[in-house]
Amino acid sequence: MVDRHVAARGITDTRILQAMREVPRHLFVAPVVASKAYGPGALPIGANQTISQPYIVARMIELLDLSGKEKVLEVGTGTGYQAVVLSKLAAKVFSIERVSELAQRAMDLIKTLKITNITMKIFDGTFGWSDQAPFDRIIIAAAAPEVPQPLVQQLARTGIMVLPIGSGDRQRLARVRRVGTGVQIEDCGTAEFVPLVGRYGWKE
Repeated sequence: MVDRHVAARGITDTRILQAMREVPRHLFVAPVVASKAYGPGALPIGANQTISQPYIVARMIELLDLSGKEKVLEVGTGTGYQAVVLSKLAAKVFSIERVSELAQRAMDLIKTLKITNITMKIFDGTFGWSDQAPFDRIIIAAAAPEVPQPLVQQLARTGIMVLPIGSGDRQRLARVRRVGTGVQIEDCGTAEFVPLVGRYGWKE
């Protein structure tokens, strides 16, 4: 999977490639599609949510520009695949999932895999995690109508946030940096994600 669907599409960071080789992706998808876990596509995980295609997971993490020392906030844990990959590339990962059945599955998988640097909670991720802020990096695994303001405020001064912005087939992958009281947004290409639902996202 990593060679064919990630490295072959231009991801060259050896740390990211190795981390993805180490994480058993089939554990994080619905059993009925486990045979497709190492293919190129996004897959259902239940509750109308998906696990992103391997390339886009790698691309978003690449855009975070991790050195290994960062505290990362992830919004949209799903079943925990991206959080586990991040746990191998950052110092600490704080992950929020609003769907309790997915969050419980993620917690169980993280425990089974004996990963100790991920902390999770069930909550509306568009509020962020204020009592753990600031975060060096923030990654959002669902498409927002705009950059959620609470997350901007929780981003460290030199931090980076990566998220898809837009709806339907008009989504763009964005890399956001704080500049004074505002933000600088870099367009990083097309994206296709489920909507970010919450107080500072799309309404249900």
